[in-house]
Amino acid sequence: MTLYFEDLKPGRVFKAGPVTVDPAEVHDFARRYDPQPFHLDEAAGAASVFGGLVASGWQTAAYSMRMLAASELNSIANGLVGLQIDKLMWHQPVKPGDVLNAEFDVMGRKHSRSKPEFGVVQLAWRTFNQRGELVMSLENAIWVAVKNVKSET
Repeated sequence: MTLYFEDLKPGRVFKAGPVTVDPAEVHDFARRYDPQPFHLDEAAGAASVFGGLVASGWQTAAYSMRMLAASELNSIANGLVGLQIDKLMWHQPVKPGDVLNAEFDVMGRKHSRSKPEFGVVQLAWRTFNQRGELVMSLENAIWVAVKNVKSET
């Protein structure tokens, strides 16, 4: 089912996952994008504030995006067009082998004043590990097509 602005009412929740954090992906991602010792080396991770190897927060965000793209929200008529991200927080470290799930809540929406065929929808993302601990949260705005555009007469 294709989703439009009208379908994304405040309070609606979309769930996605699970995604398992692969140890090889943790190393590969860190080597390419966030080469800090506690992401690359088990011994360095053990000696760090984390007490073990941990995934980059940016990798956690990427896993969350993967879950968003696999959720029902991927059915938005014009695609997942992001406008901004606010309040990105990493609450708990993510470790190799963790199993992540995500929830995406519609917080609000408003019609575009300049382009009546679109609206802006505010989403709250929450990503949890297998113990139900919140590991990441953020808020973002997406650009969503309106199905029933009212013509001005």
